[in-house]
Amino acid sequence: MKMTRRKFVAGMGGVGALAGGGLGYMRFGESDWFEQTVTPCETGRTESKNPLRVLHLSDLHASDVVPLEMIARAVALGIEMKPDLVVMTGDFWTTKFHRINAYAEVLRSLSEVAPTFAVAGNHDGGRWAQLDGGWHTLDPLRELLDGAGIPLLWNESAALELGPRRITLLGVGDWWAGDCAPFRTFKSGGDRAANELRLVLNHNPDAKDDFADYDWDVMCCGHTHGGQLRIPLTGGTPFAPVRDHAYVAGLNPWRGRQIFTTRGVGNLHGMRFNCRPEISLLLMS
Repeated sequence: MKMTRRKFVAGMGGVGALAGGGLGYMRFGESDWFEQTVTPCETGRTESKNPLRVLHLSDLHASDVVPLEMIARAVALGIEMKPDLVVMTGDFWTTKFHRINAYAEVLRSLSEVAPTFAVAGNHDGGRWAQLDGGWHTLDPLRELLDGAGIPLLWNESAALELGPRRITLLGVGDWWAGDCAPFRTFKSGGDRAANELRLVLNHNPDAKDDFADYDWDVMCCGHTHGGQLRIPLTGGTPFAPVRDHAYVAGLNPWRGRQIFTTRGVGNLHGMRFNCRPEISLLLMS
């Protein structure tokens, strides 16, 4: 059949409509379509009959495409899951974000319902962030978290007792920024007690090899956005900013321990495909 100009233009219009529809779905279909996930995580470190409910939020990425209203909805969904503990693993904004007081009001809801702790991501401040249009220092992040009542663990630890459970959180600086210092972090945690649960808070799962010689149970990570744009059927994650794609999302074993990587709340460039933003609850027993 002869291809006329009219048919060609009409065909290209159809292709354009499909492409436009696909872009529209990536921008408006999944970017704020939150999924609440619940993941059992056996550690053998707690004597309590009830699992520890750990809410893990990461990569909020406050920006023009991730407004505070969207982050507030994610926070509300997390609180709805009734956590005993909240951990946040970095990238609170994408570049310089100036509505710090308003942002702190949103995050304060978390620390008012459960102990909440955070670590920094590559976008939050420092050498890497400055090169990408962000803050050259972590001071704005500290201001945000102080206002929200959330301690920032920067190569340091925090000890908690939640009922019969003894928990140590070990939070490190960002790996891409060259600030990840497990030696200093674990030294601050001291000797491990019997039945003490040790959770590492680390933004980038690619840093895991730096933790091989230390004693811990579960590492909570973000950074990957779950791949953000996942290939249908195969589940491939070519856009995930990591070398090891085995730890892009979910709970995975690693050298007798476990690494949990959440898909995160926000995004870059306002798009997600086949990879919904995640409000993650870990049930640790």
